[in-house]
Amino acid sequence: MESYCKFESALDILIGKWKPVILLQLMNKGTMRFGELQKSIPDNNKKMLTQQLRELEYNDIVHREVYNQIPPKVEYSISEYGKGLSSVLQVLNDWGVSHMEHMTKLYEADRSGS
Repeated sequence: MESYCKFESALDILIGKWKPVILLQLMNKGTMRFGELQKSIPDNNKKMLTQQLRELEYNDIVHREVYNQIPPKVEYSISEYGKGLSSVLQVLNDWGVSHMEHMTKLYEADRSGS
């Protein structure tokens, strides 16, 4: 039961429609402004992105830098602590690519009428 609770704690950080995508974007592209993040993630909305970023910031996975200037400038990056997730996210991304290829092959025969 104890190891399950630790696993659940880790999943809580990653669960969210956009969290893994946000993290992959920041890990691949480095520091990004909110608008850049929003444009790089299709089909998201401002409210959801803001909520997910706040949760990641609360868990010290994402660092938020606010510059005191006009117009306001805010940048997001992966925190030093959050960089520990890079190998986990890369494995998940690689498996996702493999899974999509597998599904294409699996159902290719159905589409061709075989």
